[in-house]
Amino acid sequence: MPIYQTQRLGLRHLSLDDLPALNRILSDPEVMRFSIRGVCDERATRRFIESSLLAYARDGFGPWAVVANNTGELLGFCGICHEPVGGRNEISLGYRLAKQQWGKGVATEAAEGALNLAFSRFELPEIVCLVEPKNRASLRVAEKVGFQQFSDISFHRRPVRCYRMTRHDWLKIHPSMG
Repeated sequence: MPIYQTQRLGLRHLSLDDLPALNRILSDPEVMRFSIRGVCDERATRRFIESSLLAYARDGFGPWAVVANNTGELLGFCGICHEPVGGRNEISLGYRLAKQQWGKGVATEAAEGALNLAFSRFELPEIVCLVEPKNRASLRVAEKVGFQQFSDISFHRRPVRCYRMTRHDWLKIHPSMG
């Protein structure tokens, strides 16, 4: 059951039924190139899904499954979750998509959906997005969905851009989504 839907895709809670398809995505070295987790085996993917289920129960949000509306195929995940950044508890936008989905606007569409849920349904005051400067595709996605201000920080001993957007910033860009 989608919690957010666009013309092409839906966001829904992950479930353990997603384990085989999600593991195919998260075990791809190219997909996981910029992940602090690295390539996931089946056990790591299961832990990721289980931690997502706990996040839904605790917070109401977490990493959501991105599914194609026409086929129901799992395309990856996109969502928001608590992340310790620079000694502070932040809510961070994150996403990973199957390589076959790259360059089709799916990440941008899913990220807009996740941000709309974050700012409209959950009324969160601020979201961060952490992107390694070498990850040009993710930099473009972050900027397309409205992230503008960033600071360069170290995250898990890696240089990243820490983009920051407030609910006020989001509603200025998307007034109909408030």
